[in-house]
Amino acid sequence: MNKLVCKLGFAALIIAMISISCDTVTQPAMEEQVQTEPVAGEVIDGQYIVVLNPDEAELDSRGKAYAENFRLAVMNEAGISDDLIMSSYSTVFVGFSAKLDESQLNRLKLDPRVDYIEEDKIVTLAPPCGTPNGGPCEPDDGGGDSGDGGGSTVITPWGIDRVGGSVTYTGSAVSWVIDTGIQLDHPDLNVDGSRGFTAFNSGPDSKSADDRNGHGTHVAGTIGAQNSILGVASGVVQVPVKVLDRRGSGSVSGVIAGVDYVAANANPGDVANMSLGGGTSQSLDDAVIAAADAGVLFSIAAGNSGTWASGSSPARVDHPNTWTIAATDVNDTFASFSNYGPPTSFAAPGVNVESTWTGSSYRTISGTSMAAPHVAGILIVTGGTVNSNGTSSTAPNGVSYPIASHQ
Repeated sequence: MNKLVCKLGFAALIIAMISISCDTVTQPAMEEQVQTEPVAGEVIDGQYIVVLNPDEAELDSRGKAYAENFRLAVMNEAGISDDLIMSSYSTVFVGFSAKLDESQLNRLKLDPRVDYIEEDKIVTLAPPCGTPNGGPCEPDDGGGDSGDGGGSTVITPWGIDRVGGSVTYTGSAVSWVIDTGIQLDHPDLNVDGSRGFTAFNSGPDSKSADDRNGHGTHVAGTIGAQNSILGVASGVVQVPVKVLDRRGSGSVSGVIAGVDYVAANANPGDVANMSLGGGTSQSLDDAVIAAADAGVLFSIAAGNSGTWASGSSPARVDHPNTWTIAATDVNDTFASFSNYGPPTSFAAPGVNVESTWTGSSYRTISGTSMAAPHVAGILIVTGGTVNSNGTSSTAPNGVSYPIASHQ
C-alpha cells in the first residue's frame, strides 16, 4: 500500500468555534504547548501522526495485545524510543504520534506496515467574534458573564426550549465531552471525574480533566445541566475528555487520543460532542469513523468560518452515527458565522446561548460549538434519533436546514 505524508497548509486546522468552555487520568498523550500565543494550523516541528496498516495490525482478529506488539516492532525498527512518543492509539486504529528526525521518518515511509503519515499541527479555539480574526458577532452577542444562573429561579435557555425542552434524564447513556475539560464540581453538572481523560503529559493541564478554560463546561451545560439552569438531557452523566488546554490550544494528535479513549471506554449508544475542528485531517476523520462504527454517536460542530463544512475535520465526516450541526438564532435565522453544505444535516441554536461556565458561573456565547451540544442532548434523550421542528432561513448555499428537536 502506498504511504502518504499529508502536507496540510499553515492556514489549516483553525477550530470552527466562536469561543470556538476524574481526578484519575489515564493514557497521557500530549505535551502542553509552550507558546504564549499558539498559532492555529501551525505545524508542530518534527512531530507526526503515524497510522499503521490495518491489515498488517490485525486489530479485529488478533486483539490489542498483538496490535501493541506490532506497533512496538515498527517503532523499534525505525529507531524510535518511548521518550519520543507523544501518544499511542489502539482502538480507533493502531498507530502513534511521535517526535521524529528525518532518518526515522524516512524509515517509516519505506515500511510496508505503515499506512500513512501526517504532520501534526496545533489546533486552537477560534478567536471571539468582534475581534480582528474572529469575524462579525450576531446582534446582541455580548459573550459575557451572566448573572441569571445560580439564583432561586431555574433558568431554561431559549435554545433548550427550541429543541423540545429539557428532559430529566434517567437512562444509561453517557455524554463524553471532547473539549477543554469540564469543571468537575460545578453544582449544575453531573460529572464523572473518575473516568476523565487528559491528552497532556506535562504542565497544569496534565494533572486532571478539570476545565481551566470554560468552553467545555459551557458545552456540558447545554447537554445536561440541572438545578439552576437546564440542559437538554438534564442530569445525564458527563465525562470530561480534555484535548485543549487552558488557552484552548492542543494538537491533532491529542484530539485523536481523546477519540481513541472514548472509543475504548464508551458503550454503544453513548454520545460524544466535538465542538472543535479545522482544516482537513485524514487521521482525525478515520478516528471518528472508527469510533462511530463501534456505536458511539457523534455530534460535531460545522464550524464558524461562514464557508463549506466539507473543508473542515471532523465536520466533513459523512458517516452513520455522525451528525454535523450548523447554528441558528432565536428567530431561526441561519447564523452568519456558521459553516454549511454537505454533510451538514441539521441546524440548532447557536447564537447567544447561556450555559454553565468555570468558577461555578454562567456565560452567554455563540458559535456552532453551542449548536452541537443541543443535538448531543437530543441524541441522549432519544437514544440516537434527531427529529426536526421547522427550518432555518436560507443558508449561503441556498439550503434551509431542518432545526433539530427531540419531539
